[in-house]
Amino acid sequence: MQSHCTSGGWQFGNVIDGTQADYVRVLHADSSLYHYPTPEVDERALLMISDILPTAYECGVLNGNVRPGGSVAIVGSGPIGLSAVLTASLFSPSKVIVLDLDPNRLEVAKRFGATHIVESGPDAAKQVMEITGGRGVDTAIEAVGVPATFEFCEEIIAPGGTIANIGVHGAKADLHLEKLWDRNITITTRLVDTVTTPTLIQLLASGRLNVKDLTTHTFKFADMEKAYQVFGAAAENKALKVVIDHERYHAYDM
Repeated sequence: MQSHCTSGGWQFGNVIDGTQADYVRVLHADSSLYHYPTPEVDERALLMISDILPTAYECGVLNGNVRPGGSVAIVGSGPIGLSAVLTASLFSPSKVIVLDLDPNRLEVAKRFGATHIVESGPDAAKQVMEITGGRGVDTAIEAVGVPATFEFCEEIIAPGGTIANIGVHGAKADLHLEKLWDRNITITTRLVDTVTTPTLIQLLASGRLNVKDLTTHTFKFADMEKAYQVFGAAAENKALKVVIDHERYHAYDM
């Protein structure tokens, strides 16, 4: 697992500082940097390769065993959840149900290919069960990282289904084995390895993945503080990915 290498793995923003700077020295560059594929690919689209696309694809879609004709619920429609909507479509599921508290993000999910949107609330699980004919979903992708959303996935998973956890959890979440022990489910966790990066770059280059609408705000490098303020109040500002467009070099995202 590349993410758990003893002399590599997840370093930027974790064990060493991040990369919002003029110049960056990249350790293990031979296995972690990729050539810009073609001038026609938007630089802002390639920014999504740095985190949200491989995370959603590997930890959510691949770990979640998304299959043609299957049903998928994506709990949380932030940038990671929306990226899961986009990459799940590569496997042609019959139902892609997206849940969130934010109506704006749910509308974006619909544009990205969600077949059903559900505003989170007391009857959200009931709505998912109605959409799936009482069976539940084959794949539940948890893309928030709080106990309530993980436990919600337990409520809506179908027999034989997979709960794929993407969210970063800072508190315990209950595992209701008293309800799940006989349902043949699988629960997966994963730290992104970025092994799919070359594939995702090719999908962007070919136009098979369109991530243009993920970038909602662009700021100059000198306005970094304002960019953080906008991103810090994402719902109020209808912000998804906030891009810092460096005047001299390239772009960064948050």
